[in-house]
Amino acid sequence: MPHVTERSPSGAAPALLPGARPVAVTEEQLAQVHYTADGLVPAIVQSEADGSVLMMAWMTEATLRLTLAEGRTVFWSRSRGEVWRKGDTSGDVQLVRSAYYDCDGDVLLFVVDQAGEGACHTGAPTCFFRAFGPAGEHPQ
Repeated sequence: MPHVTERSPSGAAPALLPGARPVAVTEEQLAQVHYTADGLVPAIVQSEADGSVLMMAWMTEATLRLTLAEGRTVFWSRSRGEVWRKGDTSGDVQLVRSAYYDCDGDVLLFVVDQAGEGACHTGAPTCFFRAFGPAGEHPQ
């Protein structure tokens, strides 16, 4: 299971971004989240502006806590085996406006204010721009 305690070189938690609002959460609520055997939980990210689904990524318990504390999305990269804060390299930051866990506690949903060009690493506004069927692509 990935284990992360993300701190700056000084040992302090990273500073909040302008417009970021931490999400108040209780330990009882966090205990309702169920992780895979690998210590991960899927996190869906939805646009506050238009309700579109922007992306899906994985979180560990530590990155979930960081997301709630920092008010911005922080994920676990399975391919790199490390924490990544959405927007640190692209500038396309996601500021959390509300956070939910589903009825089974095994999927998370974050409603965000998407800053920058888009959520997808391809530069598209959403990662869900390819459709099945004859159309092939979702209009952007």
